[in-house]
Amino acid sequence: MTSVRQDAWTQEEDLLLAEVVLRYIREGGTQLQAFEEVGRRLSRTAAACGFRWNSYVRKQYKEEIELAKKQRKERKKAVASEEKGQKKKEEAAEKNVTWSDVIAFLRAHGQTAYDSQRIADENRALKKDMEQLQQMITKLQAEKEALQKELSAVQEEYKTLLVIMERARKLAALEEAQEQKTSQTENISFEKVENS
Repeated sequence: MTSVRQDAWTQEEDLLLAEVVLRYIREGGTQLQAFEEVGRRLSRTAAACGFRWNSYVRKQYKEEIELAKKQRKERKKAVASEEKGQKKKEEAAEKNVTWSDVIAFLRAHGQTAYDSQRIADENRALKKDMEQLQQMITKLQAEKEALQKELSAVQEEYKTLLVIMERARKLAALEEAQEQKTSQTENISFEKVENS
């Protein structure tokens, strides 16, 4: 956003405002666009520039304004005339088509049709390959899931086997301890019998 200034307009600023507005009139732009450009250049608002133009500067440039409007009309006519001439040249060029131009066009069109057919065939082949790859991916995913289930079952069986082996080891250790205790008790009883 431009900053708001409240100081007086200088002669140079009035001149810049007049030059820019007259240029916009000549080139077919709007005065509002001119006020916005001047506002940016002078750090003033577009409204302040418009007020200054309408209240003071415009009255000093009446002849220049009329000349700029006349130049705008002439410019529009020249552009319209140039466009009309260009259109006539294009129409004349279209009328001067030779058989070789027609043959060249048809050959190019035939080549384009051939290229289009080749691209369509390649597209179909790529789609078929993509479908096959998608099916392979689906199959591999199913195999992966089956292997994961099998692995999970083997891991569960392994854990169960470890638990059973641990229980068997503890049971064997307990039985061995009881046998030793029994053996010691028998040895003590035997010693008592011998000593008596």
